[in-house]
Amino acid sequence: MTDEAILFAEPGARWRAVSYGPILCAAILAFELGTEGTAHWFALTFCAALIAGFVALQVVAGKRHISVELTPTALRSGTESLSLNSIAEVFPERDEHSRREEPWESARALGELTGVPRRRTGIGLRLADGATVQAWAKDHRALREALTEAISRSENGADR
Repeated sequence: MTDEAILFAEPGARWRAVSYGPILCAAILAFELGTEGTAHWFALTFCAALIAGFVALQVVAGKRHISVELTPTALRSGTESLSLNSIAEVFPERDEHSRREEPWESARALGELTGVPRRRTGIGLRLADGATVQAWAKDHRALREALTEAISRSENGADR
């Protein structure tokens, strides 16, 4: 998918997050050096490395499991890719004021996670084989719009 144009993308996590802990530890160290107190070099260096290591693991997992990418031919949600030709319909957005759950909301989420990831919203899809699944994204409205447009373009291109 790297050679194709990207119509929509969410990275899942950003590498800049790894620097937040060490920056905070450096600020604490600078504060300690500026005051008459004892500077805790070893403890702050250890904490900075520990925080950076744990956050790096989270970033790797986020980029692998909760990133989303849409190209003119495929949708990738986490580790699962789905050809746009296999998508028959994008269901309308759920009515926020309705208490009734839409049938697609209990469908399997794309990717290898057990459900739609936290802080993401599901988008119902009916596949060509009749199955129902959920794509998902933080900016679900932008993904829904890009996905609907890409599917219609792919259908129109296939009809020619």
